[in-house]
Amino acid sequence: MFINKLKILIACLILISFPLVLRAETLNLPTRPLNAMEGSVFKTYIENMSLTDRENAIIQEVTAGNIPNFMRNLVPVTVSTTINSQSHTAIYHVIPDYLAVGSDTDYFLMPMTPLTAQKIADALGCNLPTRKMVNDIWSKASVKLSPAPIPPSPEMTTVPVFWDHNTIVRVQRAAYLGSNPLGHLVGGDKKDVVVTKLLATNTGKVAIYGWHYTSGTPIQNLYLGHDEYYADYSHGIRLVKLIMTLDGNTTTIPNILQDTTYNVLLSDEGVVTTYRYPVLSRLNFPDRDSFPSTPHCLQL
Repeated sequence: MFINKLKILIACLILISFPLVLRAETLNLPTRPLNAMEGSVFKTYIENMSLTDRENAIIQEVTAGNIPNFMRNLVPVTVSTTINSQSHTAIYHVIPDYLAVGSDTDYFLMPMTPLTAQKIADALGCNLPTRKMVNDIWSKASVKLSPAPIPPSPEMTTVPVFWDHNTIVRVQRAAYLGSNPLGHLVGGDKKDVVVTKLLATNTGKVAIYGWHYTSGTPIQNLYLGHDEYYADYSHGIRLVKLIMTLDGNTTTIPNILQDTTYNVLLSDEGVVTTYRYPVLSRLNFPDRDSFPSTPHCLQL
């Protein structure tokens, strides 16, 4: 009788803990539609669109669930530091690679403006990373790709060059699939669109940073020289879930960034109050002819 009761008790405990064991952080998105465009099809679809139509098409596809399945499962990033002689640990969750449209077998790592990225992030309960978070994500990445710059030109803001770089990165990534399947954390393939305290005094700009060499040195220092409607082939969007934990307690990315004590876990700039980009009801960008004729961000 005692053994039977013990078996029942153990079974109950397993059932209670089972959801906790299986619980994983995921993106809040609908299932990918059966008729969703593959990445290569989406490339053709947007290739000749205006910037406004292209960016709105990206929002439509992502929020409708047209992203690779491997990108739905978030990867935890754990950071620790000592504050006032006490150790503190934060855990936040990120998508395993830069945001893409398409399927696991045919996806398009999608450069986009920060306004587009923020609108998608808001819809999915996410944020964009800070410079420190980009460094920490790269450090934790199990796959560290070597940056593959394309020579600067006015075409670097066009979809064909976006796709050319996507192809280069996909070939690089394929070399690691045996030991690190899709879903493992990847770094080194793009620069990040980031949030920074400098956005407070640089309104209407996009902040970019990163693209680390395998040595850990970033190609791109924090840079805010481009307008908020700018995106080129090297830009990537790393979504970070807003909800995180601090010492096991639930909090949010904005709460920590604005905290005078704990901001150091996520920021190397101190308190960050400009932790997001403005969001418009519908994106409306200038014609590409008004873009600078030559790129002016750092490219090596």
